[in-house]
Amino acid sequence: MRFMVVLKVLGVLSAIISAFMIWPLGWAIIDGSSDVLPFVKSVTIGLLTSLAFLFLSRKSKIQDIEAREAFVIVSLSWIVASAIGGLPYLFNGTVKTFTDAFFEAMSGFTTTGASVLTDIQSNPRGILFWRDLTHWLGGMGIIVLSLAVLPFLGVGGMQLYKAEVPGPVPEKLTPRIQQTALLLWGVYVFLSALEVALLLGGGMNLFESLTHTFGTMATGGFSPLNGSIGQYNNPYFDWVITIFMFLAGANFALHYMMLRGDLKAWWKDEEFRFYTIVIFLGIATATSFLYFSETYGSLLESLRYAAFQVVSIVTTTGYVTADYEKWPFYVQYMLLFLMFVGGCAGSTGGGIKNLRIMLLLRHVKNELRRLLHPSAVLHVRTAGQVVERDVIGSVTAFFILYIGLFAVAALFMSALGVDVLTSIASVAATIGNIGPGLGTVGPAENYAHIPLAGKWVLSFCMLLGRLEIYTVMILFLPETWRR
Repeated sequence: MRFMVVLKVLGVLSAIISAFMIWPLGWAIIDGSSDVLPFVKSVTIGLLTSLAFLFLSRKSKIQDIEAREAFVIVSLSWIVASAIGGLPYLFNGTVKTFTDAFFEAMSGFTTTGASVLTDIQSNPRGILFWRDLTHWLGGMGIIVLSLAVLPFLGVGGMQLYKAEVPGPVPEKLTPRIQQTALLLWGVYVFLSALEVALLLGGGMNLFESLTHTFGTMATGGFSPLNGSIGQYNNPYFDWVITIFMFLAGANFALHYMMLRGDLKAWWKDEEFRFYTIVIFLGIATATSFLYFSETYGSLLESLRYAAFQVVSIVTTTGYVTADYEKWPFYVQYMLLFLMFVGGCAGSTGGGIKNLRIMLLLRHVKNELRRLLHPSAVLHVRTAGQVVERDVIGSVTAFFILYIGLFAVAALFMSALGVDVLTSIASVAATIGNIGPGLGTVGPAENYAHIPLAGKWVLSFCMLLGRLEIYTVMILFLPETWRR
């Protein structure tokens, strides 16, 4: 382990995060609001931290980054980003403790959307813009952004890319990793600009169009409004955001192929078809229960609210247009189950991922068939290709780790005195990067009341979910740190 190489990359990433604070600082200056000085202080501290890291590591060279160094760099970069990114909340008085500031920033960067803020709209626009900008930066990935704009990180960049990009098999669009990062960010920016234009066309102002787009495309869920998207009570906004949440939950490599002219790219992909079927069945079931229970007055209204909430939960966005804790119990249970599913590999969504679930189901099917045909040679296939055994092993281990860590974290939360439903839902919502859950962290509540130790546990769960567990858990192996 070359610690100075790790420190040098962290210095570069600290500078990038600090530089992006200039945008919310611009809003603060335009408004002449109280958050100008907090952002100036935060940028200064961030840049000084970066300079300190770079000075200490000045004799090291970033080249041939090893796998274990990549895991350490990626995990620590998200922790450092959250520590620096939480400073504006603390200096502005938005939160009272560093724990809350770190929680809010980690929730932003990991696109979780779990918040400790009780009165969101009382904050100045600079703070609210930064809150959603952290979503947008974290959505496609801090490391992927760095690889796109800093050529020298491309040396050994594939290791960094593998450690951060979600999914069992990282997608490469071109042989050069820097070009792949640029293309992914290009698609991300294009879809974001398109959503902003559609929201502006529907009458939403520029500030709210930008912040809601950041939350949508990153599948994050922070809103500058206390009532989230539901505060508008506008069907047009609901359907536009539903569509873009659905797109954000799909593999961005497919969007790139579609934009290149391969109009069948979406439907040719087995994971995308599985993802679409899961969402369709979820919407159909929720709509039926809402309509026949007379929760809403018409079938169209039931469809509108069901579609928004199901897509928001499956893609792990976390936006809400209704308090689904008032819905029939079956629908609430279904939404809790869908929190574990998540988006597609290569998307900005969290959760276990549809590809893993699809492969696990096929593996289970093969094991059942093997009982009937002991001599049969059975393979798990996707896209007509045999899936290697080590990939199946990795997917199985990931699932076991995911459920195991979920159970341990939920037990810890209950040991802190949190009720059972809230303990289960809060961990499911944070490790799945969703945000709102059930119980006292439901769509109409927040995480402010969670005990201090619980906030650190849930922050850790957010990091686990965003970096797909392995990247974080490998830090606990002693051999990772040996020279």
